[in-house]
Amino acid sequence: MSPYRWTIEKVMTATDGRLVCGSAQLDLAGIAIDSRTVLPDQLFVAIAGESHDGHRFIAQVLDSGVKGVVVADAQVSNLPLERMRTEGVACVRVPDTTRALGDLARFNRRRGGVKVVAVTGSNGKTSTRMLMELVIGQTFVVLATSGNMNNHIGLPLTLFRLGPAHHAAVLELGMNHAGEIDTLGRICEPDVGVITNVGPAHLEGLGSIDNVARAKGELLGTIRAGGTAVLNGDDPRVAALGQPLDCPVVYFGTGPDAQVRAESIRLTAMGMTFVLVTPSGSVPVRLATPSRVMVGNALAAAAAGEILGVSLDRIQRGLERFEPQVGRMGIRRLGHDIRLIDDTYNANPASMLAAIETLAALRGESRTIAVLGDMLELGEASSALHHKVGERVGQLDIDRLFVTGTFADSVAAGALGRRMPASGIFSGSQAEITAELCRQLAPGDLVLVKGSRGMAMERVVEAVCRWAQDER
Repeated sequence: MSPYRWTIEKVMTATDGRLVCGSAQLDLAGIAIDSRTVLPDQLFVAIAGESHDGHRFIAQVLDSGVKGVVVADAQVSNLPLERMRTEGVACVRVPDTTRALGDLARFNRRRGGVKVVAVTGSNGKTSTRMLMELVIGQTFVVLATSGNMNNHIGLPLTLFRLGPAHHAAVLELGMNHAGEIDTLGRICEPDVGVITNVGPAHLEGLGSIDNVARAKGELLGTIRAGGTAVLNGDDPRVAALGQPLDCPVVYFGTGPDAQVRAESIRLTAMGMTFVLVTPSGSVPVRLATPSRVMVGNALAAAAAGEILGVSLDRIQRGLERFEPQVGRMGIRRLGHDIRLIDDTYNANPASMLAAIETLAALRGESRTIAVLGDMLELGEASSALHHKVGERVGQLDIDRLFVTGTFADSVAAGALGRRMPASGIFSGSQAEITAELCRQLAPGDLVLVKGSRGMAMERVVEAVCRWAQDER
């Protein structure tokens, strides 16, 4: 689908920028920030990032045929202005090109009658966004965040893909410091603002869970007039965010007061099943994932769909089309009847505990094995939070524990404190625990592998899969 087109005049209107040279009527097909991939008919915005400054590549983008650029006031004197004038290049100057990128994205968001759903939370943002895309996409043409494009650069780049054919946008908003969600919310101006949960993630930058709640709650102040907040009624901190709001609030959860709720939740061999109850009625739902946490994400998606007018049968159809991404609670069935739960994409305390509980719930007659890496960005609370993870492993009688990372000893100590025998715990480098895991694996084992993104625990999964293939 083609995105909206731009003129330099629209660029100046969006950014309050000033024309240095060229024509305000220049017509452009889109906006880009990467000098290596920008197309001749796109506007190049020179972003000064941590590693690279786009202004240094202006000559390169001119060589590629680009006819429109946005630059910072402070860099104008360093630019090849004479060449720009000679070649008919339109140059717009702004005080801050990163802020201008957001201004351009907001301008694009306001085109047409698109409805925007923005989702944030400590856990489940990506899965919830994917579920929403499936649900809302049953009725509307939807633009959605792809990958991890959920920050002050990724969000604008997503919104630049918006075009006349779209009816709705589902956007994921990430953060690691206070004020970030407010900035992102003011760029995308949501009609529906969704907060999945609040947990001890990004404590290194925010200090406490209450500060995390306040930071996530910034989204609610950016909801458009006439919009709706969608909040997790099972999370006390999230539910409390709805009390002072002037806009309508829809709560989702498992409690009787939630307008969108799950009843009769069961874990089956095929995944989670539950009865979805909404103001429009009730319907059975089967989710192709073993994670109970995903039920809450599905409820958030159902609530957003209901608000946007998606019928109940289409909400059901969208939810049941969900398939977990690689590294997000997907179950791999290996040789010798070994099952491997791959949840390696990321980790924080809440998602780690949920994954361990899923491991225990799926046990059946299997021996359970938890292979865990560090949870990052937890600041001073890191050791204590890793210790709690180990305690949960012990409490749930997980049979084997393999740990790696800076806080491996904390996890092991927590498990030992809950009477897990030392003989069931192995700690070491990732290579060491992988080798020992493969040595100990036996037919029928159920294995969970999880850790923060920076721990690259997917390498353990790959090694186990190779081992299983070789052992056939």
